[in-house]
Amino acid sequence: MKSIKLQILQTLYEQDFYAWVEQTAELLQSHQWDTLDLEHLIEEVVDLGKSQQRALQSALRLVLSDLLKWKYQLERRSHSWQVTITRERLNIDELLQESPSLQRFLNDAEWINTTYQRAQREAMVETSLSEDNFAIACPFSIDEILDLDFYPNADE
Repeated sequence: MKSIKLQILQTLYEQDFYAWVEQTAELLQSHQWDTLDLEHLIEEVVDLGKSQQRALQSALRLVLSDLLKWKYQLERRSHSWQVTITRERLNIDELLQESPSLQRFLNDAEWINTTYQRAQREAMVETSLSEDNFAIACPFSIDEILDLDFYPNADE
């Protein structure tokens, strides 16, 4: 039978997430293991990991999208594209410093390709260029993508 405290905590999760977080942190700090809402706590820990992966993928998608625009729209190259590319490269670096295990995604060709396909679609919409203008597979190595000084030429 669930304790009253656990039932209250589970209800709190549904009604006031922030209050649930505060209460759960207090229970963890005071080692009140039997009162923890483990089901929701496990769910949130798993979501934290997914959140880190999504942050990496989002930053990578933005870098790739702007690198594609840089490569295929020479006449529209802009400082703002450079700013976005640099900012997101730095975001990727921060994510990898905080969570080095995320590096495995950057070594996963399928994951990179999925991210590239999304970046390509985004670049197509932003540039009004057809899919035929873009490489089928990611035309940049991971080293180029992360290199703060790399900007592709049209003929690369």
